[in-house]
Amino acid sequence: MWDDRYSTDDYVYGTEPNDFLREQAGLIGEAPKRVLCLADGEGRNGVYLAGLGHWVTSVDASSVGLRKAAQLAEGKGVALTTLNADLTEHEFLPESFDAVVSIFCHVPAAGRPHLHRQVLRALKPGGVLILEAYTPDQVPRDTGGPDTPDRTPTAAELDAAFAEMEIELSRECEREVVEGRGHTGAGCVVQFIARKR
Repeated sequence: MWDDRYSTDDYVYGTEPNDFLREQAGLIGEAPKRVLCLADGEGRNGVYLAGLGHWVTSVDASSVGLRKAAQLAEGKGVALTTLNADLTEHEFLPESFDAVVSIFCHVPAAGRPHLHRQVLRALKPGGVLILEAYTPDQVPRDTGGPDTPDRTPTAAELDAAFAEMEIELSRECEREVVEGRGHTGAGCVVQFIARKR
């Protein structure tokens, strides 16, 4: 599905970073830090962070999206490492990243516990998770996001999954999301920031 969606000349979600990520990127720390971008698709968020001087690995299930991410990085003159992987199965090296960025990473509910464990595993002590996702309230809308609630987390789910971390922000809200033709309009989102102890 994602290969088909990304098989266009334009960038489905645009080439600019997510607004929430742009606001919170300073939490990652002084560059260069090692940053993992989950479900980074065509690379807009990873390329943005690489432009700030970080060492970024963009992971996605779509090889087509990642090829476009590499092209975007080349066009911006930054280095980006790409990894084609299924996030419901892939295992990351322990304590290998200073930050994990998860922007609209929507995997099925059955696969999220594995992914949450891998985020905890991959982060170094003191490392930060910056996450924004659509919530189940978004599903009936036509402004972007999954068409099934199975792929949408809640703040309560994230609070429980990352309870051993220091949670700095956990909220559900509605905000305007304007990111290419893929996300356009008012969206129901969860915003979550936590730091590994």
